[in-house]
Amino acid sequence: MSTLLATASCLQQLHCAACHAPYSAFSLQRVSSCCAQPLVADYDLREPLTRAAGIQTTENSMWRYASLLPLLDEANRVSLGEGWTPMLALPRLAAHYGFQDLRLKDEGQNPTGSFKARGLSMAISKAKELGVTGCIIPTAGNAGVAMAAYCARAGLRAVVVMPRHTPQAFREECYWYGAEVHLVDGLINDCAARVRELNAAGELLDVSTLKEPYRLEGKKTMGYELAEQLNWRLPDVLLYPAGGGTGLIGIWKALREMQALGWLPATAQLPRMVAVQAANCCPLVETREGRQLNCQAYLGKPTIANGLAVPRPLGEPLMLDVLDESEGLALAITDEQMLEGLRELGKEEGLFVARKVPPFGWPPASCYAPAGFARRSRCSC
Repeated sequence: MSTLLATASCLQQLHCAACHAPYSAFSLQRVSSCCAQPLVADYDLREPLTRAAGIQTTENSMWRYASLLPLLDEANRVSLGEGWTPMLALPRLAAHYGFQDLRLKDEGQNPTGSFKARGLSMAISKAKELGVTGCIIPTAGNAGVAMAAYCARAGLRAVVVMPRHTPQAFREECYWYGAEVHLVDGLINDCAARVRELNAAGELLDVSTLKEPYRLEGKKTMGYELAEQLNWRLPDVLLYPAGGGTGLIGIWKALREMQALGWLPATAQLPRMVAVQAANCCPLVETREGRQLNCQAYLGKPTIANGLAVPRPLGEPLMLDVLDESEGLALAITDEQMLEGLRELGKEEGLFVARKVPPFGWPPASCYAPAGFARRSRCSC
């Protein structure tokens, strides 16, 4: 019988992302009652915590950073081995575009095939710790699959609501994990409305993007891994496919935490963050460029990058903060450009970063963003 090395979490409290009002981190929380905005986890970073003490180097998963994750009792850990994914050099593309160094974090090697495994592992672990008996999620595909898998692992009920046009492979995976699947005409915001109807009594925990505090904490481990795998030297620019935005927000949160801990060199310059969206559904781009006040009335269209079709992300203010603080920008690329990038990565670097099953007559769908996060078998957004 093997045991895991126990590391006490430094979790201290939660705060409202809008007004910073404090909330208990030791009871079940959803969004803030004051502003109906996301709750963000705070850690006690005043006590010295060295990299040697804070990283469990024998743990080759995201749980190597357990001291900076919110789980209080490792007996509640619901894990399939997520995280600690490889960083791949792209020398041919770097030479072609004139970059000194170009790398890709291959999140497709996560359980269930996408970076969603990180957030859902953390969210379901905390749900289990807090006595939740079932979870519900609106999804464009990957998040629903991940939730279904981790709920199955934890012995919790799982209800998944996805657009009817979602590729069949996603639906079938959810069924195999024992989830209850509902199909809705429209995009993920329409699925969210159906979630509210199905969960009117509040019996299930809604683990929608930023509707609870802990998916963000799982996603932030990408930031810790980036720094550690690059020997604590950060990239100049980091491109990230942004739908709901938890990955973008989480990586930046990790970078700020590492600054506070002194894990980064004192002279370290944080990367410029670039949020990449689909041209068919790019609310962040529209807001960032001043063509709308915010995303609340934005109407998106379907895109082959299913996970990027998030027309009204709750985390838009947090994403805008990341772009402001990092002097970053938001870009929109067309479906045709995504396919061009897919072909380029395949031809030049031998990486197939798309679904193996083409949906609805399209070539294989990709959520590729140049030098961003990708996968070999299913898109990572």
